This record gives sequence, C-alpha cells and structure tokens, in this order.
Amino acid sequence: MASAGLQCFAFILALLGIFGDITATLLPNWKINADVGSNIITAITQMQGLWMDCTWYSTGMFSCTLKYSVLSLPVYIQAARTTMVLSCILAAFGICITTVGMKCTKFGGDTDSKGHTCFAGGVCFILSGIFGLVPTSWYTREIISNFLDTTIPESSKHEPGGAVYIGFISAGFLLTAGVIFCTSCFKKQQGPWIYPAKQQHFPSTQQESNAGYNLKDYV
Repeated sequence: MASAGLQCFAFILALLGIFGDITATLLPNWKINADVGSNIITAITQMQGLWMDCTWYSTGMFSCTLKYSVLSLPVYIQAARTTMVLSCILAAFGICITTVGMKCTKFGGDTDSKGHTCFAGGVCFILSGIFGLVPTSWYTREIISNFLDTTIPESSKHEPGGAVYIGFISAGFLLTAGVIFCTSCFKKQQGPWIYPAKQQHFPSTQQESNAGYNLKDYV
C-alpha cells in the first residue's frame, strides 16, 4: 500500500509537470523587457516567447506577433521549441503508460508486467524532465549573458519571464515523478534469498536407529 500511495503521489507530480510544461511552451513571456526607453509612456511591457512576441500597452491593449520564420530565429530559440515539444510528448506518453502500470489500477497484467510498464513510464518522465530542463537553462543563460553585456543598450536588455520559472518547476516535477516510478518498481529482496534457511539434519538419531536394528539382528 505504501508503494501504491507513493505512485499516486508521483502521478500527481507528473500531471502538474505536464500541465506546467504545456503552459510554459505556449506562454509568450520567456523574457520580459520592462524598460522600453522613450516609449515608456505608451508601452508598459514587451515580452518575447518561443512562438510570438507580445506588447502590453498602458491603454490596456495587448498585441502579439507570431514568429513565422524558423530559420531567422536564434539557435537557442529553435532548440527550445524542439525540446519543449518533445518534453510535452514524452510526458503525455508517460502519463498513458504509468496509468496502465500503477498498482492501484485494475488492468495491465500481472505484477511483473505492471512493474515493467511502470518503469518505462518513469523513464519517459525522466527524459521529459531533461528535455524541459535543457531549453530553460540555455534560454536563461542567453538572457543573463545579454543582460551583462555592456555593448547592448539598456532598452534592449531583458529579464527571465514567468514561463522560464514554470519550465524549471515543471522539469523538477517530472524528474521527481520519474525517479519515484522507476524506484518503486524494484522488488525488495527477502531475507531467505540472501541467507538461505539451514536444512535440519538428524544424523545422531539415524545412527541410533540403525544401531538399534543391528543389535536386534543379533538377538
């Protein structure tokens, strides 16, 4: 029961991770520029994401521009798109697989089959967490390096947005869920397997009985 409860906890973490992964992939605030120089009265915040760039004006208007050209994007944005999509796909596969392999479900075969299925789902979660952690780390590094670069104007510097933090947290949830699922599938070794039970021998009794039969033969 303890292992089944641990798997349910890991499944909840995985659900939070995949929802956060999808949200971080779609959000346009991967990096935010709050200081827009001479247009500070008109524009409040400029945001850039993986798929679109948005501007929020002080009048309440919100406009976005999609990034249609893939080849014109920087390498880290192209890599972030690919890895985040792969992370979402692997997390979805992990949810489907672990649903079959969890101990609290009624389908999935015998205990060994469910254990192997659960282990495969845990591997999917671990890979999904890694694919989600790589782009967020790379994206954050690019933002920090540009922010510290003295040759870049102040109006062109950005800070990490909320989507980056959501991506980090979601990757942590998926990694934790994957480790729990993988470790919960191993069977605990029993003591007799390590220390086999000693066989009971009664040589003295057998010898006495044989000796008794020999004496009767002479009587």
